[in-house]
Amino acid sequence: MPASRTRAHDATSERRRLGALKVTVLAGGPGMEREVSLNSGQAVFEALQRIGHRVTLRDIGPDDSSALDLPADFIFIALHGEFGEDGTLQAELDGRGLRYSGSGAAASRLAMNKAEAKRYFLRAGVPTPDFKLADRVNLRDVVSDVTLPVVVKPVSSGSSVDTSIVRTPDALLAAAALVVDRYGEALIEAYISGDEFTVGILGEQALPVCEIRTQREFYDYQAKYIDDDTQYLFDLHLPEELLFRVQRIGLQAHQALGCRVFSRVDIMVDRETRQPYVLEVNTIPGFTSHSLLPKAAARVGIGFDQLCQRIIELSLADNG
Repeated sequence: MPASRTRAHDATSERRRLGALKVTVLAGGPGMEREVSLNSGQAVFEALQRIGHRVTLRDIGPDDSSALDLPADFIFIALHGEFGEDGTLQAELDGRGLRYSGSGAAASRLAMNKAEAKRYFLRAGVPTPDFKLADRVNLRDVVSDVTLPVVVKPVSSGSSVDTSIVRTPDALLAAAALVVDRYGEALIEAYISGDEFTVGILGEQALPVCEIRTQREFYDYQAKYIDDDTQYLFDLHLPEELLFRVQRIGLQAHQALGCRVFSRVDIMVDRETRQPYVLEVNTIPGFTSHSLLPKAAARVGIGFDQLCQRIIELSLADNG
């Protein structure tokens, strides 16, 4: 069957399963990941239109929530980072009694705060790199009491913005001071020398493991959104036991934060010990055909349109 007819057949099947809904797709927002969010929103909008839903795509931010006044059966959130992924929007939707995609306000807030999320990981027995928090008061004391190299990053931010690996005391002080000045706090995390993986979660299922390879020192903003040579590999020549452990730990991290429906968990695997360590849980990962959650879903036969539909179904079943 030609690709166009296959897509039409899939869309018809999806529409029959749930029926046409009025869906508002929210994208854009005020954060540094605005452009990525707009691309995600457009992709979701087009997918839901193909399925047969009555879809509206709207920009939204803390100063303009008029998009929520539109009559809708369901809100599909495609915002990343500030406002859309940190629980703020979710709390507003809960207050209005609107049904929406993905994790609730509490889990979203928790996942966005990397330090607090790591405390939950540790309580749940999920391995995560050691860390310290630095602020304007304790900055010099903290940086003098860590073993290099370390990773310095904002506590609540996405896309590796203002994240750096530092290997000398002077570089550590400068990097931590910059993050503290911009965000109020800096997360100083033990550096794991190894390979980076990501695991998509859909429902209660951990999707196939994806290895991320970049020519840069780590998977930074440039590698994520600009470079053409970043590789995303699913055909991995690794022991099945290791891949299973990465999936299991990813699902445990998702559950430890109380996340629901979907997420993407970023994990480092130590090159010598082969121990996986969870870095963070992304409650609203990218939603384009090139993004990692859709890529992982496709590996188990869930196309992009079906993924968007599955998220609606799972979300409605979860929050009624």
